[in-house]
This record gives sequence, C-alpha cells and structure tokens, in this order.
Amino acid sequence: MGLPCGTYNVSYAKDMAIVRTKAQWIMLGVGLILLFCLPQFLSTAWLAVVNLICITLTAVFGLAIMLGYTGLISLGHSAFVGVGAYTAACIATKLFDGAGWSFWIAIPLAGIVAGVVGLAFGAPSLRVKGLYIALTTLAAQFILTWVFMHWGFLGGVRGIRLDPPSIGGITLGSEASWFYFILVVTLVMGLMAKNLVRTRVGRAFIAIRDNDIAASGMGIDIFRYKMLAFFIGCFFAGVAGAMWGYYMGIAHYEHFTLMDSVWYLGMVVIGGMGFMMGAVFGTLLIRLLTEATAILAPRLPIVGEAQAATLSYFVFGLVVVLFLILEPRGLAHRWEIFKASYRLWPFSY
Repeated sequence: MGLPCGTYNVSYAKDMAIVRTKAQWIMLGVGLILLFCLPQFLSTAWLAVVNLICITLTAVFGLAIMLGYTGLISLGHSAFVGVGAYTAACIATKLFDGAGWSFWIAIPLAGIVAGVVGLAFGAPSLRVKGLYIALTTLAAQFILTWVFMHWGFLGGVRGIRLDPPSIGGITLGSEASWFYFILVVTLVMGLMAKNLVRTRVGRAFIAIRDNDIAASGMGIDIFRYKMLAFFIGCFFAGVAGAMWGYYMGIAHYEHFTLMDSVWYLGMVVIGGMGFMMGAVFGTLLIRLLTEATAILAPRLPIVGEAQAATLSYFVFGLVVVLFLILEPRGLAHRWEIFKASYRLWPFSY
C-alpha cells in the first residue's frame, strides 16, 4: 500500500499496519466519533435505514470473501442469512426460552450453524467451479427456503417471533439502542474480514481466485481453502441473520428471498470485487438508492402507483449495467485511484 510523499515505514509492524500515518489515525478517530453520534442527528426512520445498512454490510463482507477474494459465486447468500436468523430464533425460543444470556449464545452459534450448512453446499466446489458453483448455491436458496416454509419446528409459514434482547439491563427496543449494538458488531466483523484477507489464508484465497491450477502447483490445498471460504462467508451471513431476526422481531422465510441474494451479489460487483472497501461502497450505494427511489418515485408524475412500488428493481438493474460498462472494477477501484493521486500530491501527474 502506498504512502503520501515523504512518509516512510521504519519497522515491519508499521509496514503491516492497517492505519499507518498520524493523519489516518486522526481521520479514523473523527469518523468513529461521527458514526457514534449519528443518533443525535438522524430521525428514527433514517436510523432504521442505517441499522439495515449495517446488518446488510455484515452479510456482504462474507460474500466479498467468497466472491471477491476466492472467486466462488453464490446465488444463495440470502438463504444462509436465513439460516442464521432461524438458528438464533430456535436458540432463543426453544432451547433457552426466557434465559437472558441466550442472546450471546445465539449470535456466534448462528454464524457457526450457517457456516456448517454452507459447507454442505460448498462441497461440490471440489468438482465444479464458475457458473456451476452458482447453480449449486442457487439450489441451496430453493432448498433452504422450502425448509423454512414447511418444517414445523421452524414455525412454517408463521415464522418464529423473538423478544427484544437485553444487554446489561438495557433492552434493545429503540432504533438508537439497536444502532450502537449493530454498529459495534459490524465494525468488529469488518475488522475480522480485513485482517483475514491479509493473512496466509487470504493470500491462498486470492491465488485460487486468480488461477486455481497454478495455486495447486504451489502446494495450496484447493478443496480445503474453498471449503474454508464457504464456511467463513456463510459464518458472516449467519451473524447478520441473527442480528436481522432479533432486530425485526421475527425469523420469516419471506425476508430471505432469491432477489435478496441477487441484491447482495450486485453490492459486491458494484462496490468492487477484491476490495473489502468495495463491500462498504456497494452496500451504501444500493441501500441508499433503494431508499431514495422509495421516497421519490411516488412524487414523479410519469410513474404510476404500481410502477413506483417496483421502480427500485429498475434502478438496481440500470446501476449494475452502467457499472459493468463504465467501471467494471467497481467503486473501490475509483477510490484507489483517488488515494493514489492524494498520496503522490503534488506530483500526481
């Protein structure tokens, strides 16, 4: 990673650090302060949007590891989010009904269960790759949705309702209280994802993505690392699903549709595959565009009520097509160009 002109690394620890200069530390500190102060400036409606963005971002981090860093296309990511939601709901209502500490067990266990389920559908990656993996995960979407709908233990078409959890005697019932919890979890999961792709495992993922035959010749166990990528990606989805279930107060199959999986995939593509910041940019852009469309569409005189309800799908498709044509490497690539220009200033030419 480049540094501004006149700035040099003087130790290996500094060279490997994510935040490396005093200016970056200042910007990070200011950014965190502004984030934690958002409830003071946003209305309840917009705070709910931010909570939704953070939950979605946690799931997209997992898909970014699978698709952007390992090259494994998933069209069933929403179903794995659903596995996390239903796991948390079952733990809270059936295994530890009434126990206040069940919430702390449900969050990590939901990720683990979703990861194990992901392994079952990731096993075919030993024999197939590319679009065939996409079909395997598409099968996972339909199979898991059927299980959510018809397995009586999971509530069937009624779903499973969850009571608001309590942390330190504080019930997470308001948007503001949920915001702080969801934000902390999202930041922790983002840091985990960022550090993971900088390790030996992350480098193995990238090698498999670029050329799995060459990676195998270098001694990388292709199947082992592909399965690990599936587990980690689905683990992130499961944690996001657990937060979604508690936040919405219900785990229901209608919240985890094939279209949601397509949205997740679009967020990674638009944000930029192979960049963890791409997950952030893609999620922000798509979610904010969706909200803006929902607000502005009914006010457009040329759009009827029926068309206004589905205009977000048109906008999503248009944005994906435009990015594939004009900026196929995503918003993160444009961000890297901006940072390179800043670091080379005043010699950026």
